Amino acid sequence: MATRARAAVHPGVRRPCQPGLHRPAGCLRGHLVNEADVANEADEANEPVTNGTVTTGTAENGTAVVVPARDARAADPAALRPVRPTRRPPGRSGRLVRLVAPLATLAVVLFGWWYGSVRILDPDRRFLLPPPQDVARVGLLDGDNRAELLGGLWSTSKVALVGLALSIVIGVLFAIVMSQARWVEHSLYPYAVVLQTIPILAVVPLLGFWFGFEFRSRVIVCVLVAVFPIITNTLFGLRSVEPDLHDLFSLYGAGRVRRLVRLELPAALPAAITGCKISAGLAVIGSIIADFFFRQGDPGIGRLIDIYRQRVATEQLLTALFLSSLVGLVLFWGFEALGGFVQRRRSSRPH
Repeated sequence: MATRARAAVHPGVRRPCQPGLHRPAGCLRGHLVNEADVANEADEANEPVTNGTVTTGTAENGTAVVVPARDARAADPAALRPVRPTRRPPGRSGRLVRLVAPLATLAVVLFGWWYGSVRILDPDRRFLLPPPQDVARVGLLDGDNRAELLGGLWSTSKVALVGLALSIVIGVLFAIVMSQARWVEHSLYPYAVVLQTIPILAVVPLLGFWFGFEFRSRVIVCVLVAVFPIITNTLFGLRSVEPDLHDLFSLYGAGRVRRLVRLELPAALPAAITGCKISAGLAVIGSIIADFFFRQGDPGIGRLIDIYRQRVATEQLLTALFLSSLVGLVLFWGFEALGGFVQRRRSSRPH
């Protein structure tokens, strides 16, 4: 190789950084750079590759084409496949914190409740907030009260489960229909918003006049209360598919049904499960609201709450509130477990 001529460089001489094709590392406009550093970097850029190289092919004249090892990844198409990061499962300390933290919070709340009832309230006004041990003794340990409350809880749970199931079916169908065309979304979505903004207490008497005051009307109230989060979250998931994936399906000539089943619905599943978690608590609320108005059939928790309110039976009233909240929590935890299962399956799927 021919010897390169090089100008004399003084290590201590500094000159302004000039824009051009070659700019030393760390050079910014207006900064001073060392001329020796400029010359050394120029030598390194012009030196032939002697180690850390990979032969990728031959040119037309038969000579081998060699690239640096750092560019071998770019030369190999298989190396360009994205590597999906694996989520590290929570360790023992993380699981312990998730278990202990809610229990510690519950202990603090119970202590504050007991302190406010026993130490702050006068004995003649303690019926307004009885201590936790009295609530557990009267509401759960007493056999007659426990049987009455569990019967009402079962009636409310049936209405909530049926209403939630219908809300999931109706909400997902509406979201699928609106996702197929913008004009359909613009036609239906405003009415879904209006349905959410109507005061449900004003609609419940009308539903009783139209459909009766039994199980069917109570389920309709649950659907009206719980369907909107499922519509919005599922529609968001269907709309959140990356355009590149749509282009790929179009390239392979996938029809609308195949695109929906293979691409859009799997992408919308996490968002739809989030909507179901929100609607689970709303379904329980709708069932209790319906119990206040529709008094035919088996009494639910809502009717029992109204009876306990008239009797000023605070212990049974608080127990009914806790049991109804427990139903919503169980449904929420069920969808939370389903969402975790779906996330694990998506993470473990090979790409």
